[in-house]
Amino acid sequence: MKRDFKIAVIGLGYVGFPLACLFAGKYPVVGFDLNAERVRQLTEGIDRNNEVSHETHAAALANGMRLTSDPEDIRDCNVYVVAVPTPVDRHHHPDMTPLERASRLIGSVISAGDIVIFESTVYPGATEEYCAPIIEEVSGLRLNEDFFLGYSPERINPGDRLHSVETIVKITSGSTPEIAEVIDGLYGSVLRNGTFKASSIKVAEAAKIMENTQRDINIAFMNEMAMIFDEIDIDIFDVIDAASTKWNFLPFKPGLVGGHCISVDPYYLIEQSKDKGIYPRLTTEARRINNSMAKYVVTKLIRQMTLASIPVVDSRILILGFTFKENCPDVRNTKIADVYDTLRKYTSRIQIFDPWADPEEVKRHYGIDIISDPALLHRGEYDAVIYGVKHSEFDSLGLESLCRPGGIFLDVKGNLDRKISTHRL
Repeated sequence: MKRDFKIAVIGLGYVGFPLACLFAGKYPVVGFDLNAERVRQLTEGIDRNNEVSHETHAAALANGMRLTSDPEDIRDCNVYVVAVPTPVDRHHHPDMTPLERASRLIGSVISAGDIVIFESTVYPGATEEYCAPIIEEVSGLRLNEDFFLGYSPERINPGDRLHSVETIVKITSGSTPEIAEVIDGLYGSVLRNGTFKASSIKVAEAAKIMENTQRDINIAFMNEMAMIFDEIDIDIFDVIDAASTKWNFLPFKPGLVGGHCISVDPYYLIEQSKDKGIYPRLTTEARRINNSMAKYVVTKLIRQMTLASIPVVDSRILILGFTFKENCPDVRNTKIADVYDTLRKYTSRIQIFDPWADPEEVKRHYGIDIISDPALLHRGEYDAVIYGVKHSEFDSLGLESLCRPGGIFLDVKGNLDRKISTHRL
């Protein structure tokens, strides 16, 4: 069994690139991505995802980390770590295409004795039952005879420098007890806070999908509470403040649930459950509630505008924030896009301001124009403002000057001074 690791990281996005930089501090690393432009930028020291510090990025390159979009450059590696997206289609069905492509790529370059570790979030069983057969078919090698598998679910939280890849506890697993030890040792050698070795690959897969599904369900409960309390004229955030004084209350907050994890991963479990003849009612209902929140935000705004005698049709509206969460450039599956699309039925005079999002990326993926320069804001002219993302830059923006006199300022995040916002979610 090979022990002198040369690691190939497949997929250089929010998960793969920080991982590649981490491993590069100790091992030879080749980072692979199909996007040649992404590879070029990273090679030049530019990471538009802003997940790795300039110092860490530079150190990884100085340590010899190679970045490529040529499969031949990873042929002599002996550990392949897969960190490709696992999205859903427009019907919320799992899209396994990225995993299939990665598995076929690995099958075309893998050699006897090599280890393949998947980090992408999948349904329990996918690594061994879906990915392994593809690798076997392409390579002609046999699992646990010629090559071995592992699963170590990613726990990247975009924009979170506190819980970075090197500081979190990492779940590990392997297709044989010996390989599980090898993989656990590999990750343990670069992590500050160690690992947790799961009893099987399926357990590791299930742990990851349960982590995100649990959070989705908790937020859905708060969203449902927000809708109920709104009807009886109670502020949900006041209720949370009061309830948080109890030692075992979990202070989740309501809001828009987007991104590439919480709003996506539960569908992989839902799909698998249905295949097994089980209908996951709670998980499915949580997804329904959270997917409805963009429409609810617009409905609440329209109601408040109507009560204030502000015509909704052709009104001038500002949305603050477009990324799926604060202080990060990630626009994947952002629910602000749904808010915008719903508002467009009433007015075309909508402006979105976000200093973090890339306007070209937003236009390319969503067909929506946004601004990143505060000088382009029409201060004092907006009939309504939606505070949708709590970027730190907004704190010094002078929010109180944005609405026209008598306008509606809807705070979706619930953290603004009430002297600024007229209504909260």
